[in-house]
Amino acid sequence: MTTTRRILFLSGTRADFGKIKPLIASVKATPGLEYDIFATGMHMLARYGRTVKEIRDAGFDRIHPFVNQDGAVTSQMDLVLATTVQGLGHYVREATPDLLVVHGDRIEALAGAIVGSLNNILVAHIEGGEISGTIDDLIRHAVTKLSHLHFVANDEARDRLVQLGEQPSSIFVIGSPDIDVMLGDTLPTMAVVRERYEIPFDEHCILMFHPVTTEHDQLEVQSAEIVRAAVESGRNFVVVYPNNDFGADIILRHYKTFEGNPRFRMLPSMRFEYFLSLLKHAQAIVGNSSAGIREAPVYGVPTVNVGTRQSDRFIYPSIVNVPAEAGAIKQVLTNLPSGVAPSQHFGDGRSAEQFLEVLRSDAPWQTSRQKRFHNITPVAAPR
Repeated sequence: MTTTRRILFLSGTRADFGKIKPLIASVKATPGLEYDIFATGMHMLARYGRTVKEIRDAGFDRIHPFVNQDGAVTSQMDLVLATTVQGLGHYVREATPDLLVVHGDRIEALAGAIVGSLNNILVAHIEGGEISGTIDDLIRHAVTKLSHLHFVANDEARDRLVQLGEQPSSIFVIGSPDIDVMLGDTLPTMAVVRERYEIPFDEHCILMFHPVTTEHDQLEVQSAEIVRAAVESGRNFVVVYPNNDFGADIILRHYKTFEGNPRFRMLPSMRFEYFLSLLKHAQAIVGNSSAGIREAPVYGVPTVNVGTRQSDRFIYPSIVNVPAEAGAIKQVLTNLPSGVAPSQHFGDGRSAEQFLEVLRSDAPWQTSRQKRFHNITPVAAPR
């Protein structure tokens, strides 16, 4: 490969940056490839610790920060989408990337896929082909249809993309990039994590609960139930703020119950490696974060998966699904799964290596911007 390729990574949250960081690092270290990062979304909000600084702290300096929303606790997702499309559109017409990389199912990923496809820029989607049963599904599958290249976690996700009409030659199974970090040797010790985040207890659970936008009318009750369960369980909790989807203000209002309780440590956000150490040493993770479905099983850590946000996702012995009811949650917390073997369903820690192998070949760069639907069954000719 003689031509220098410019690859633009879009990141809107602490979580997606942690997942794509190994990929950015691999591009940075490879001659013939250049990286840029469009940092927006929760990265730019003071309420979440303005985590754009974590991108700089990770050794990346080619960053374009963009504020796509105000500091309101609950963002209007349609307005955030529109603002991101406008800001990113201006940027790519000046920066002219050869490839725009987006991750997952957030609004910012949808904006990136829209901008790339409308500007004849190749779009690569990381971790498409998943299902979860909420609004995230609609966004994730829409991003798939707007993307040209797909880097998926496993064969199950690959098959689902083929069902969606994607060309098999455009799909690459590389695993989840964050597992590269999870299974690496760079995680801080728990002593370092406790000191940095002033966590006062030796044993802990993690609570991460996000709003389900299609269940907004139930969120008051759900939040009250999960808070009551945590308080009455008698366990120590590190509580990480919800994302900024519609309804986050309701959850945060109920979290005020934890104020002054020495068994609870509230954190707006955590650096990704520090969160992984916290997860690795946790008694359990409670709530509806994808971390309980994708990351916790890698360490064999029990998950108390509350409600419907992850209802159609991975099933594993360490994951217990419960309704958003205090009694059901407490019952599982008193009898957590134990001795569950670590899972490799989402990868084996070689994602960045395999991602780079694809980018260093000619095939992805010859991908047509004009997508064609791949039929898995014959279609009758028009009459």
